[in-house]
Amino acid sequence: MRIPESELIINGDGSVFHIHIRPDQLADRVILVGDPGRVAMFKPLLDSVEAEGQSREFAWVTGEYKGARITVLSHGIGPDNIDIVMTELDALANVDFTTREVKPEHKTLSIIRLGTCGAIQPEIPLGSFILSHYSVGFDGLMNWYANCEKITNLEMEKSFMEHMNWPSRINTPYFVHASQKMIDLMADSTVRGMTIAAPGFYGPQGRVVRQQLAMPDMLERIESWRFGDWKITNFEMEGSALAGMAAQLGHEAVTVCCAIAHRYLKDANTDYKPRVAQLINLVLDKMASLKD
Repeated sequence: MRIPESELIINGDGSVFHIHIRPDQLADRVILVGDPGRVAMFKPLLDSVEAEGQSREFAWVTGEYKGARITVLSHGIGPDNIDIVMTELDALANVDFTTREVKPEHKTLSIIRLGTCGAIQPEIPLGSFILSHYSVGFDGLMNWYANCEKITNLEMEKSFMEHMNWPSRINTPYFVHASQKMIDLMADSTVRGMTIAAPGFYGPQGRVVRQQLAMPDMLERIESWRFGDWKITNFEMEGSALAGMAAQLGHEAVTVCCAIAHRYLKDANTDYKPRVAQLINLVLDKMASLKD
């Protein structure tokens, strides 16, 4: 079936609409970061640079690192941007841009999202690298796509909503397990995480500045919820959209974040860039060691 021009916009130079990458410029191994400036931290670490570009918040570079071809791409802030990035990355891999038809053979991308987060459990120190085995979507994005229930853990969802006394006016949360392949790749260097992805930095993560919260005791309830040996470890803003869309589109993806704030201990580290630089080197090495 031909995909209409209105549904998948292709630029005049053959690149996909928002992220401005052509199919030949995309590597099968992709590292996602939020901040466009963080792409610049990767560039000098690459052994060679093949192509690069930027459009809006979407900066990218494709190059080689220890024999592996890797694309690093920034996605900006929030799950709505992940909806754009994952749809367009999948199209680059699995849609013929000449015929506008889905290719007969599916290509799987291996994706690690590298970000920062706030820890909420007292035993997790600042600077920890938290790997999101599960992502908990407060954003509601995957509920817009058919068959969401096939990729989510409905028992966890029910238990969490009952524990939280979840307000009916707030998006139904969803629980998505990350790619086991990518978890296995990163597990030996990270803390096991179950991560809330919030659709905002302030209210949706329990911060109060001038507006009061719909759930005033949200942080305490989140910190105390348990499902077997699982508990919520941290907050960020994109992991659930990534895990959910990757699962539905047939890609291998996981999120790893450096904890730069601690909501339970009311502490934060504003000089976190050296620790993030360590995480960048770790993710590059892991991506280079990935077996196809």
